[in-house]
Parts: sequence; C-alpha cells; structure tokens
Amino acid sequence: MNPRRPPSFPKPPTNPPQAERLQKLLAAAGYGSRRQIEGWIDAGRLKLNGAVAKLGDRAAPGDLIELDGTALALKAAGGRPRVLLYHKPDGEMVTRSDPEGRPTVFQRLPAIPGGKWVAVGRLDINTAGLLLLTDSGDLANRLMHPRYEVEREYAVRVLGALRPEERAQLLAGVPLEDGTARFDSLEPSGAAEGANRWYRVVLREGRNREVRRLFEALGRKVSRLLRVRYGPVELPRELRPGNWVELDGKTIAEIVKTAKSD
Repeated sequence: MNPRRPPSFPKPPTNPPQAERLQKLLAAAGYGSRRQIEGWIDAGRLKLNGAVAKLGDRAAPGDLIELDGTALALKAAGGRPRVLLYHKPDGEMVTRSDPEGRPTVFQRLPAIPGGKWVAVGRLDINTAGLLLLTDSGDLANRLMHPRYEVEREYAVRVLGALRPEERAQLLAGVPLEDGTARFDSLEPSGAAEGANRWYRVVLREGRNREVRRLFEALGRKVSRLLRVRYGPVELPRELRPGNWVELDGKTIAEIVKTAKSD
C-alpha cells in the first residue's frame, strides 16, 4: 500500500486572463463587501490554493478559495448576476438574523447553492416596499455607492399638509446630524386621508432613515413610508407584500448600466 500523500494544491496562476483581486472576486460572488473581505484577509481567515491569502492576491473561478477552512463556490466570470425584487412588508428586518427573533427578509428568499443574497441598501423595520437583492456583491455595492447617484423614490404619508416654505426647505437642504440632505423632487400624491397627506419624494443617496429624518427635522411626523422605485426598477402593483419576483435579463441589463463605472 502506498503511503498516504498530503493533499496538493495547484499553484496560483501568474496574472491569468480572468484573474481578479481576491476581495473583488468574492464580493462579486455575493460573499460580502470588499472592505469586509479585506478584513478577512488581514485576519488570516482566507486561503488561496492552500496558502494564507494576502492583500493584493489575484484569483479566478477554478482556484481553491477557503474561508475558515470551508471552500467557497464561485460562479464563472462574466456570468450575469441574479437580481430579485422583493416587496418588503412592515415588521421585517433587512438582516440575516435578529437577536430578538424578529422575522427577516432572508427567511422568505430562495437558497443560492454556494452563495448568498446581498441586499441593495436597507429598509428599516417600519418601512415597506421595494427591496432589490442580488448574488453579486460588486453590483450591490455600485448600486448603493453615492458616486453613482442612483435614484430612490418613496411614497410618504405625513401628518398635515406641507407649507410652501417647508417644501422649499426640503428641496433646498436641511441640516442633519450627518450633514445637509435634501430631496431631488417632492410632489403631492393621491387623496388626503383625514389629516394625513401623501407625497412622492426622490433622493439619490441612502443614509440611515434619511426620508424620515428630513421630515422630522421640520417637526413633521411620517406615519407611513413605502419605497416604490430604485433606479430603473419600479414596485409592481400586483406584487403583494412578502412576495418576490426574479428580474429578467433585459431589466438586469438596465440595472447594470445604471451602476456602470465611468
């Protein structure tokens, strides 16, 4: 009987045609943000073809990449990303687990063999509406990055009608604790509901609770908030809360074009 040989690993290729920086490749596969993956590299948690990975290492689909000893599956380079449109109801968290046991959006989504869904931005527990999720961390990061100024549109129910000077201020800019913010557009929408009024607002960044904080800065209370559009994608009227639909190739191409680098 031949003695058992230790496992062998292929040598890392020298700048192969499809090689990418390790953090970029794993982010594109949906394993996390580039910054998060760089943290894994600094902590020695990643191995590339049997060796502890270093910042600057390049890899390609087919290389052996391990996180904490578990091999990671990568899709072929150039493959089209998958994108889901989910109608988030009130009361769900946009997180993978919640210490208080509250329901999360990920509990309703289909599994991805060897990967995971990455949420394009967040909606707080009391905000409903359109949530995009993709298996491409790189696409998700681009859609969220302030550089690309991707529009987000919301339907907002506010207690009381806005005065003209309040509307002007919300469009010109309101000081918040993390800097001045404003809406790109703000228009009345739909019929009044008692003392409540509906508005449609558009902004191009995704700060935490930004829509609510803008209204609250003027002493206005938001009683309902629904995201109805993200970039070129609108929330379908027929898609009920808690349901999702996978977007087709044409729509994904429009999304990719929106987040395309200069």
